Amino acid sequence: MLSSFFLTQYLETGTDEAGRGCLAGPVTAAAVLLPENFQNELLNDSKQLSEKAREKLRPIIEQECISFAVTHLEPLVIDEINILNASIKAMQESILKLDPRPEFIIVDGNSPLIPKGGIKNRGGKIFTDAEIEILNSIPNASIIKGDSKYMSIAAASVLAKTYRDEYMNRIHEEFPMYNWKQNKGYPTKEHREAIRIYGVTKYHRMTFRLLPEQYSFDF
Repeated sequence: MLSSFFLTQYLETGTDEAGRGCLAGPVTAAAVLLPENFQNELLNDSKQLSEKAREKLRPIIEQECISFAVTHLEPLVIDEINILNASIKAMQESILKLDPRPEFIIVDGNSPLIPKGGIKNRGGKIFTDAEIEILNSIPNASIIKGDSKYMSIAAASVLAKTYRDEYMNRIHEEFPMYNWKQNKGYPTKEHREAIRIYGVTKYHRMTFRLLPEQYSFDF
């Protein structure tokens, strides 16, 4: 079973994202505050779970957590500020939606929640000075493979993944030729062949290498 908390003396939230490597659709982040007594033997990094297991866990997490929030950042924002910044911003937006406010944040991966150059206040939600102050005031730690170590990050990974899958299933109905219901926007051979035949949509990330022979313009 995963560890409950990184630091036990704080009201701690975990945050994670899904969809960072996709060619289409949003990058989606979630933040989850779990109670002290939360235990679940099934909970793990969402990538290690079957779709059935993730769908089983989602209502459990939502009902038993203290608070949770989910944020989608669309391809236009990703193209404007790049995928790393969009992933971080989606996590920041999710954290600001939590009630009560967390006292400590654990983040999956090795990127800091607050970049060295400070919060990039463009693309997506434009933060107020008060919101920037809140984000800067909460101590945080980035943990490599944190979604396979700590319950709150794993819970955030499950919510980010299931909410994003739900989003991709919805836009699949608008553009079924790309089979997003199956590939979720990832760069599968089938998805790229559909791009070659039908071109791009408003949901594609134009700064990404959509076809292998293209240059990537991600910055």
